[in-house]
Amino acid sequence: MRRLPPLDRRTLFYRIATLAFAAVSATAATVLMVDATIQDGVDIWDILRGVLILITTAWLAWGAAQACLGLAARHRPVPAPDLTEPVPPTVVLVPICNEDPVSTFARIAAMDRSLEAAGLPADIAILSDTRDPLNARAEEQVYRRLIEETQGRGRIFYRRRTDNRGRKAGNIEDFIRKSGGAYELAVILDADSLMEGATIRRMVARMQADTDIGLLQTLPKIVNANSFFGRAMQFAASFHSPIFSRGLARMQGSTGPFWGHNAIIRVRAFAESCALPELNGPPPFGGHILSHDYVEAALLARNGWKVLVDETMGGSYEEGPENILSYARRDRRWCQGNLQHTRLLFAPGLAAWSRFVFVQGIFAYIVSLIWACFLVASVLATIMAPLPDYFPEPYQLFPVFPDDRTKEITALFLGIVGLLIVPKFLILTSVAREGRIDGFGGTLRAALSVATEIILSSFLAPIMLMYQSRAVIQVLLGKDGGWPSNQRGEGKLTLWQGIGAGMWITGTGAIALTVVHYIAPDLTLWLLPVCVPMLLAPILIAITSRPLTHFLFITPEERSVAPVVDLYHRIHARWQSENVPNASASEGLSKHVTA
Repeated sequence: MRRLPPLDRRTLFYRIATLAFAAVSATAATVLMVDATIQDGVDIWDILRGVLILITTAWLAWGAAQACLGLAARHRPVPAPDLTEPVPPTVVLVPICNEDPVSTFARIAAMDRSLEAAGLPADIAILSDTRDPLNARAEEQVYRRLIEETQGRGRIFYRRRTDNRGRKAGNIEDFIRKSGGAYELAVILDADSLMEGATIRRMVARMQADTDIGLLQTLPKIVNANSFFGRAMQFAASFHSPIFSRGLARMQGSTGPFWGHNAIIRVRAFAESCALPELNGPPPFGGHILSHDYVEAALLARNGWKVLVDETMGGSYEEGPENILSYARRDRRWCQGNLQHTRLLFAPGLAAWSRFVFVQGIFAYIVSLIWACFLVASVLATIMAPLPDYFPEPYQLFPVFPDDRTKEITALFLGIVGLLIVPKFLILTSVAREGRIDGFGGTLRAALSVATEIILSSFLAPIMLMYQSRAVIQVLLGKDGGWPSNQRGEGKLTLWQGIGAGMWITGTGAIALTVVHYIAPDLTLWLLPVCVPMLLAPILIAITSRPLTHFLFITPEERSVAPVVDLYHRIHARWQSENVPNASASEGLSKHVTA
């Protein structure tokens, strides 16, 4: 049986340092808060809030530690791949399900040309899980147009499953079982992915140079965003994510991440390692594994294959959600999938770090609920403060004295600023020092973009807290969210749509603020940063979906459009002008569609 190479000392040091930073930060925040709320004694509310703030601060500190590590770690030069070796049999896999076929197949046409320009003879397999007959007919029609565009008969294949078992993971597994033996390497994409042929060629060469790599993950940049929300995400992915990903890569070493797309796999390694079980019991905790990518990375590592991330490899792109509702809909599935990992924490043979990654993914969602519990506990602590006079036992553990609310809030505020905001401005300094600031519009525009992104994130944080808390509660109550269709291209929302989607958040905020105002008026001012965005949720949902001037959130990817992205836009525009698909295009299609 294969085994991963021993953990090198540098990676071990990075892991210990980041874990220690998170632990020290969380402990310090807890001590400061408890010290701010007591004078001569501790009560049950202090203990409860101390535990909650310990957990939430540890989570914030963990993210800050990744940023600090990414800033401190030097770029690791990767040896230039040998592009002269014969290319092993390679296939590009594009799983789709109820997507816009014109956009999706135009991307494939652009990538096919880019692969040809890079001298990479690779097949492309479009793996459809579309169930709707009208959508399926449209896919077949546009597939014919794709074949005409690329002259790709015998090289670009399309098949549609009649059995959608396992969703995307099952779709890829089905291909590997039936056709994987013909290929040594496979690039896994999403329907909205775009990759330069030269990038894929370098990935192939990297896999050839190190036969122990089972999976190589790139860091995709978001492109084609138009809305306020979408452009903010696009900017963050281009500006902040490379630093965070560098820190992540240093910590994870050979037990790296898989994000489900824009990655290359060694087919034999995947076939030997990644057959996913169907969890017993009904959804949401049973059934098919939704967040399959983390599990597949863990299974590859269990079988001794390296799983690496290369955040420096350019030419990898994807599209992101254009509004909060699209993001929340996708996030609901991820929440259920990550909470499913509680069933896998003690699976036999997994690397310790893989188990820790599962824990990270679980806490990525339950931390929102913990934050909400902290706020509720803070309100209850104030309301229940007089009760020890009447119920000295067992409620009161130690004598309680009036607390200094200002001191407590100040400590909490400084902790949040230090762990969330300071790392982003440190990244700004690093980008300027490395001479990359011009790609983001220069120092002034980049600084304004960072500040605006922080302000926007602060306003949206309570709204996302509500969506994520609701998602966690739904999963814990046994409600299956399923795998909703992707709403790619869903953009501008009306105010009425915002009201329909966000009034429950507004109502919750209004009730919370009213109750606190009447029973604990001293807390009203401190809850405004949380409750005001909740009150404005419908307006924020609508406004952030609107197109934004390009003065802010400029990225290098839009200042200098990548060839494959530009080619996609030109092909897509031409196909739309040709009214693709057309009703007669499906005649004779069965001759070109492979099983």
